[in-house]
Amino acid sequence: MQRAIIYLLAGTSISFLLNYYLLGSLGWQVDLYHGFAFGLGWGLAYLVDHPEWPLLKKMGISFIGIAAVVIFGLLFFNFETAVPSIIKFSTVFVAYYLIASFRNSKSLRQ
Repeated sequence: MQRAIIYLLAGTSISFLLNYYLLGSLGWQVDLYHGFAFGLGWGLAYLVDHPEWPLLKKMGISFIGIAAVVIFGLLFFNFETAVPSIIKFSTVFVAYYLIASFRNSKSLRQ
């Protein structure tokens, strides 16, 4: 759990700094929101990376993460701002498991 939180914070920080300083800022609030979606995707992917957990449990937790990103985005921003954050979350989540699939253990934890 502690490592998942570290990935959340590191992913949020790195993504925010890249978006804000290098890739063209949409405003610090939007950049922080998109960074949080990136970090949450990375943190949740690590959190559910247990080979013994059933796929349904992993998918359920990821959908809760997507719902949290969407709800937060719709509460504080508009729909056009919330959609790219969903794409960032999903891309990071899938990338994590794509990288893990190349390992014999099918996990990045081991």
